[in-house]
Amino acid sequence: MNPKNYIPDIVQDPADKFRFAIIVSKFNHHITKRLLDGAEQCLQKHNVPGKNCKVFYCPGSFELPQVANRLAAQKKWDAIICLGAVIRGETSHFEYVCAETARGIQDVALRYSIPVVFGVLTTDNEQQALDRTCGSKGHKGWDAALTAIEMAALFKKLKSNPR
Repeated sequence: MNPKNYIPDIVQDPADKFRFAIIVSKFNHHITKRLLDGAEQCLQKHNVPGKNCKVFYCPGSFELPQVANRLAAQKKWDAIICLGAVIRGETSHFEYVCAETARGIQDVALRYSIPVVFGVLTTDNEQQALDRTCGSKGHKGWDAALTAIEMAALFKKLKSNPR
């Protein structure tokens, strides 16, 4: 998707009734903390009360789908936001972690029919990650939370009007 051609939806449904689970990878914490800050700021800006958000931590990005799966099974969240940062190293480990994390998050979303948002940075270096957390490339934590709000509203609409 070309960001210049993307016109974001304006969130029209009040988000204050939605419940969000946010899962944060502890690996690369100096980056994921910034992602979490941006996500929480977005949710606050859209009037989501603190009591409607719960943050869960896991060791790394690879574990995000496992936690998302357990949370989705609870059937009490309107959306789950997965936040992590995978930075390329000298081995092929990067490719495995990125691919399986993305696949796992999508699998949970499809299995439980709930929005599970991929807010995982996959960058070549630390500077690229910093640029995507309130730097020259926007804020991907904010973007992930906004996606969660939009998807929760869309799923609510689809549920009430399945045609």
